[in-house]
Amino acid sequence: MSHSREIIAYFSMEIALEPGMPTYSGGLGVLAGDTIRSAADLKVPMVAVTLLHRHGYFRQKLDPSGWQTEEAISWDVESFCQELPARVVVSIEGRSVQLRAWRYTVKASNAHEVPVILLDADLPDNSEWDRALTHHLYGGDSHHRLCQEVILGIGGVRMLRALGYDDVGRFHMNEGHAALLALELLDERARWLHRDAFNEEDVQAVKRRCVFTTHTPVPAGHDRFPLEHVARVLGRADVFTMHEVFCCAGELNLTYLALNLSHYVNGVAKKHGEVSRQMLTPRDADHHYQIDSITNGVHLATWAAPSFVKLFDRHIPGWQEDNSSLRYALRIPADEVWRAHEDAKARTVEEVNRLTKANFDVETLTIGFARRAATYKRADLLLSDPARLEEIASRAGRLQIIFGGKAHPQDDAGKKVIQQIVQSSALLAPEVRIVYMEDYDWELARLLTAGVDVWLNTPQPPLEASGTSGMKAALNGVPSFSVLDGWWIEGCIEDVTGWAIGETCPTDVSLEDRASCDAYSLYQKLENVVIPTFYHHRNDFVRLMRHAIALNASHFNTQRMVQEYIAKAYFE
Repeated sequence: MSHSREIIAYFSMEIALEPGMPTYSGGLGVLAGDTIRSAADLKVPMVAVTLLHRHGYFRQKLDPSGWQTEEAISWDVESFCQELPARVVVSIEGRSVQLRAWRYTVKASNAHEVPVILLDADLPDNSEWDRALTHHLYGGDSHHRLCQEVILGIGGVRMLRALGYDDVGRFHMNEGHAALLALELLDERARWLHRDAFNEEDVQAVKRRCVFTTHTPVPAGHDRFPLEHVARVLGRADVFTMHEVFCCAGELNLTYLALNLSHYVNGVAKKHGEVSRQMLTPRDADHHYQIDSITNGVHLATWAAPSFVKLFDRHIPGWQEDNSSLRYALRIPADEVWRAHEDAKARTVEEVNRLTKANFDVETLTIGFARRAATYKRADLLLSDPARLEEIASRAGRLQIIFGGKAHPQDDAGKKVIQQIVQSSALLAPEVRIVYMEDYDWELARLLTAGVDVWLNTPQPPLEASGTSGMKAALNGVPSFSVLDGWWIEGCIEDVTGWAIGETCPTDVSLEDRASCDAYSLYQKLENVVIPTFYHHRNDFVRLMRHAIALNASHFNTQRMVQEYIAKAYFE
């Protein structure tokens, strides 16, 4: 690349690096991994920083009633990562906590490498409590979370310096968890200039070096801590004198800290950029934050099913080097697209039957819905009127539905949604077969997004920041059937790339009324458009599949996304 070789340091609390490393919980971590893989493909000079998560997120188990329980995951760190000799120290509640680093290397086919630094507090010199700080992703209470964020942000910068990364040009905070890195950069600059404290000049200098991506359109999803809590953990209160940077209504809000100390800020879809500008500007503010948008993508080589890799290699050589060339998928013969899909679907059905004894078959229209089991994602919308769904299936054509996704261990409402789906599955057979796949992870995601016929998404708008599972589906010729929110507002061309749900529903109504309207729209279109197209108009269905690849996969990929970060945020 022709730009300066200043390094980009990419900080994320979770990163999905490979299936055997449970260092991610869901979409945020998978996006981070896809971003790093595309950065390697594009030869971006990057280093990534995260926590080791020695015991992962958790392994999901469902009891016979469908209630989720959690089990710890253990993995052999040394099989994947190399321990580095460097050690750094951070102060937590006045204690010196030692950190070490492990390196995992992301290698592109062009031989370019991006090192990932995984921070680990599990050292003999630390107390038992401190040693466990990097064990579990999103484990513990808010105090535990703040301590983890000290390690990620402050410890991460110190570790980069200890490893010789003195030429970092940009620090990219992937969500607010990493925002304390900006505090360390302020302290670092003041020390370098032989001052006891940082000042406004330092703030402006640090701002020029920081980039912030926000992923959360839900106010409760932004990390906020009472000031006395922060003062106790950090062991200092001097930072709170700079109200315009650190303080927000008696608390430290890490999103606002990142906003105040970044020269470039973005949401992860066009709509999410708008929502973020409205949500993150206090009513009494005399200025508005400049929040741009860069729509998420997926790393195509990671998520293409083997049969589609072969298909694209045959008809669009070089597609991995130039993702936009997938627009030529419209030229691929329809029967070859369908055969590639049949191969992917057969693999999925075989694995679902092996794991669940669900007795699915390859001829029946199969719908996939898999994502984090938060209530606003409304996984149960399709089952809100079981009698209607059964009637549709008996009249228009049989259905198979595959659900998957974990609820946060403390989210009982999300667990109840899973349980309701599991219990519904026993009531609806045989016209509607339903299975809930336990322990949804990277490998299951790769299987399901490639091997269902239609990808369903029913979030409560406007709470879907972007979503990426539908992008993975589109790459494999699977059209989306989704509520217009997140990326689908940009990706949906009705009856061309898939179908919209609830496009005529009013936005200024209660949650119940909106859910009823969306459910009605879903059932109407399922019965009158989606099922008949699949069973009786196969040529039209394959036309949708080719357009999903040509119009959606060619654009909604991390190659295009990283190129936008390069142009707008990294080397502008």
